[in-house]
Amino acid sequence: MNRVTVAGLRLRPSSTALPLQLARCPSSSPPSRSRRYATQHQQSSTAPESRRRAVTPFNDDGNVPWTDLSAGEKTARAAQQTFNFGMVVVGLVLTGGVGYVLYSEVFSPDSKTTHFNRAVDRIRTDPRCQELLGEGKKITAFGEETHNKWRRARPIASTISKDAQGNEHMMIQFNVQGPKGTGRVGMHLVKRAGQAEHEYKYFFVDIRGHQRIYLENADASRAKEGESKGFRMFGVKWS
Repeated sequence: MNRVTVAGLRLRPSSTALPLQLARCPSSSPPSRSRRYATQHQQSSTAPESRRRAVTPFNDDGNVPWTDLSAGEKTARAAQQTFNFGMVVVGLVLTGGVGYVLYSEVFSPDSKTTHFNRAVDRIRTDPRCQELLGEGKKITAFGEETHNKWRRARPIASTISKDAQGNEHMMIQFNVQGPKGTGRVGMHLVKRAGQAEHEYKYFFVDIRGHQRIYLENADASRAKEGESKGFRMFGVKWS
């Protein structure tokens, strides 16, 4: 049994004092890691949307969904797509135009380039031209003659016109040269209304100092046919 002495009073601390004080003190512990992570994740998820740059016709790459665009940004995207579509249409039209010109001027069976190549082949194989110009394989053809030999491969001179009856006339002129001499070629082709191909009116080669060489002469052919057939007048056949 404990005694209480006069010299000093010793009291043993109560075991329930400390828990009572802790219970009364407000909690000062930091927030949990899960709560801080959720807050940071929420802030990071909303940051890119707030920092997104405005869409214009010059910087739109299509990554932003249509539903996230404002009215002005939708107008900008529509303007950009309209411009791109217009450029595609212009490119197709230009490509078609170039293809048409190449076909009509070079690859078409009735183009001036095709008639030029056929004429050169006929001149190279004609015995009269070979006699005055030289060997057929060595005969060359070129445009307007100049003193500069490097400029002889110019486009051939040609004109196309239509008469009152709707007939198309193609006139082609160029030069030929062989080991023995040079010559000037003239061609006149006619595509009559309703026909698909040209016909020769004349095709000749002029070589200086010699008589003109006709490879085609429709007028002379018709005159010969008329002379051979003759004509009738007053019931009498005249030759």
